[in-house]
Parts: sequence; structure tokens; C-alpha cells
Amino acid sequence: MNLTLHQRYMVAAVALALFLVVHFLGPVLTPFVVSMVLAYLGDPLADWLESKGLSRTMSVVCVFLLIFGVLITALLVVIPTLAHQIKTVIHLLPVWEAWIEKNALPYIQKYIEIDPSLFDFGELSKRLAGQWQKAGGLLASLGISVSRSSIALIGFVANLFLIPVVTFYLLRDWDKMMDNLKMMLPRNVEPVAVTLVNECDEVLGAFLKGQLMVMLALGIIYSLGLTMIGLQFAILIGMLAGLASIIPYMGFVLGFAAAMVVALFQFDGYMGAGLVVVVFMVGQALEGWVLTPLLVGDKIGLHPVAVIFALMAGGQLFGFVGMLIALPMAAIIMVLLRHLHRNYKASDLYHAGAVEEED
Repeated sequence: MNLTLHQRYMVAAVALALFLVVHFLGPVLTPFVVSMVLAYLGDPLADWLESKGLSRTMSVVCVFLLIFGVLITALLVVIPTLAHQIKTVIHLLPVWEAWIEKNALPYIQKYIEIDPSLFDFGELSKRLAGQWQKAGGLLASLGISVSRSSIALIGFVANLFLIPVVTFYLLRDWDKMMDNLKMMLPRNVEPVAVTLVNECDEVLGAFLKGQLMVMLALGIIYSLGLTMIGLQFAILIGMLAGLASIIPYMGFVLGFAAAMVVALFQFDGYMGAGLVVVVFMVGQALEGWVLTPLLVGDKIGLHPVAVIFALMAGGQLFGFVGMLIALPMAAIIMVLLRHLHRNYKASDLYHAGAVEEED
């Protein structure tokens, strides 16, 4: 990409302006960034419905109802259930503590010299219970503080209703906005810029539209499977396994280990453990044979290490908004690095040694 000097200054100024806007207006930008993520995820489905004969507005309405139907269901059903299961886990900590101290620690101490005071599970359970009580009182405290501040209440309600409104309009005009941005590009930059944007969309789409859907599907599969066999904390373990699937095989390892521990405590004999093995084998088979080929395909997504670093760096720099924009920025940086790598491999600097040897 051959940029003139003025264009380089312009790119630097735009990048600096975006950094300052995100840094100083993060809380204000939160509903808009959330809406942009939802619109980006929903636009392919809206385009598909439009290609089947629906108008753009009707396609957007269908996608809009689907997205917010799923979100509302999660808020009303899944989150209270998860909270209840977490509370139950904390209440069972003393029972697990007694079992570990009676059975596991003596067995470990036969082979390793370990100070029993290092495994003070009683203190751990007390701290977790205290933290949960603080978390349980958080909503009450929040309600009191909000009721004391009409401005905070108005801001909360505005953001709550702003997300669906902005999402609807972004979905409706997404293609027009992309075309307008394309037309604003300088003519000498437009071909390369469009190519890079398409590569960014492929990388980001492979992750957001693919891997995240795989994670959600795995969380549902594991939760339903563990619930069918009667395992305690089935939804908690299933969702943990689904979220951890952002790193290949990490979700399987964590979910399987947690489910096996609970099964050994809950069931007599090895039947429960065997059923857990069946559930996770079915989940892995569906992921490898159905979910990944169907939702991700052979696209190259973000490397797991890049995902972890991007989320941590974005959260550290810009808070919650930074975590939302971390993956798009990681995709852009990855594509730019590939572009620089291609240019370097084609440059005289890379071939300098070979040219000197030929001379």
C-alpha cells in the first residue's frame, strides 16, 4: 500500500483520535460497541434472509427478535440457575473439605512431604462464602445507590433501551454503511484496503461467527447431557466447559475433570463416571464432525494465545469496552502483520543475500 505523506499523517491522526475517544468515552461507548458486535454477528443472517426474498426491514426484524430472544432467555433462565448452583457449590465446600482431608491428603502424604496447613480448605470455604455474600448484596447496594441518584437511574435505563434500538438501526443500514466507508477511501488506497478488510472479516468471522457459536453449542450440549444423567451442577459445569472451549481442548479438559469429581462424590460406584465419559465423548464427536466443519470450516481464526492476550490487554487498557473491541483489533493487527510479512518477503531487503550471492 503506497501512501502519500499526507495520507500517512491522516492515518496516524485518525488512529490517535480513535484511541483518545475510546480512552475518555469508554462508558458512553459501551452500548454502541455492544450494538455493533450484535449487528456484526447478525448481518450475515439478515443478508441470507434478504436473499430468500424478504425485505431488508423484515429480515432485520427476524434477526433482531432472534438475538434478543436468546439474550432475554439467558437472563431469565440460565443466569439465575447458574447463581443457584454456584451458591450450592459454596455451601458444599465444607463437605468436600472433610473428604479431602480424610482421604486425599493422607494418600498424598505417603509419597510427598506436605505440610497439612498448606491445605486449609476451611479458610478457603469461609472466604468464598464471604465473597458470595458480598456478591449477593451487590444488587441491593446497587439498587440503593441508583435510587438515590436519578441521573444514574436515567443513565441505566437509557443504556438498557439504547442497545436494542441502536442494534436495529445498525443491522438495517449495515451494508449501506460499509459501502459508504468504502467510497470514502482514497482511490490509490481502496483496492488494498478492501482486500485487507475482507481478510479481517474472514479472520474475525471465523472466530466470532464460528468459534463463539461452537462454544455456545458445546455449553448447551454438555449442560443438557449432564442434566439428563442427573449430575449436580450440570449447567454450571456445561457452561464452564463451553466458555473454556475458546482454547482448543481446554473446555473438554476442565469440564470433564469437574464433572468426574462431582460424579465420584454424587454417585455410588462407577456408573455415574461412565455416563460422564459418554456425555463428553458425544460432545467431542459433535464438535469434530458437525459443529466445527459447519460453523468454522477451514477458515483461519485467531490463535488461542492471541485471543487470551487481546482480551487481557483490551481489558487493562480500556476496561469492558476494551474487551469488546479486543478481538476485532487483534484480527486487524494479525491481517496487517501478514500483509507486512508478504511485503517483506517480496522486498529487496529479504532477497538481498540471494542477490549478492548471484552477483
